Amino acid sequence: MKFIMDKKIPLHIAFIMDGNGRWAKNKNMPRNYGHEAGAKTVEKVIKKARELGVKYITLFAFSTENWSRPQREIDSLMKLLSKTLARYNKDSKKNNTRLIISGRREKLPENILKDIDNVVESTKNNTAITVNLALNYGARQEITDAIKKLVSQGKKEITEQDISACMYQPGIPDPDLIIRTSGEKRISNFLLWQSAYSEFYFTPVLWPDFDGAELEKAVTEFQARIRRYGGI
Repeated sequence: MKFIMDKKIPLHIAFIMDGNGRWAKNKNMPRNYGHEAGAKTVEKVIKKARELGVKYITLFAFSTENWSRPQREIDSLMKLLSKTLARYNKDSKKNNTRLIISGRREKLPENILKDIDNVVESTKNNTAITVNLALNYGARQEITDAIKKLVSQGKKEITEQDISACMYQPGIPDPDLIIRTSGEKRISNFLLWQSAYSEFYFTPVLWPDFDGAELEKAVTEFQARIRRYGGI
């Protein structure tokens, strides 16, 4: 298969960024070393996606289940997130990249919430690509929150459209393509509602080794697929 630039490009690609810890272990380095390398990969992937004409990407950065990790690792991840957000904010005008967030705010440190709010506000008018950061995110929790919102509104009859409108980011399209790195083949409580008709691409490549060329390979395979949405 050959990548064709003017053929269909996914409007929205979502990433389950897996393999940072194993990548570091393979190099006899601590897990934090892998997370730092993974943060650099994020920058490469955003740049390549923007070049390809992808308009939205969602990054599964920290799940609701990740709070079960050792506190030392969580603290390190939050420090890395703060540093990454600061760099993102600095470069966002040059890159014309907008940041939005999906997930629950509770449990996130106050300094992280402040960093997030600053970047979301400062990038709201950027138009080249939107990066949706799934942070303290779980798909079952998102659906639960949507149902709670509809119940609080007094809804008696609930439609699919009602639920979609109450997702964390109802203004962005469902992902056309979901990519998971590191060889795992499961969705791990990620975008369960939005992925009903997404194409999936699983690669053994660990996230820190995933680059623009690997993204192009995934998009090439996507271009070869036929999406029927239940039709013939």
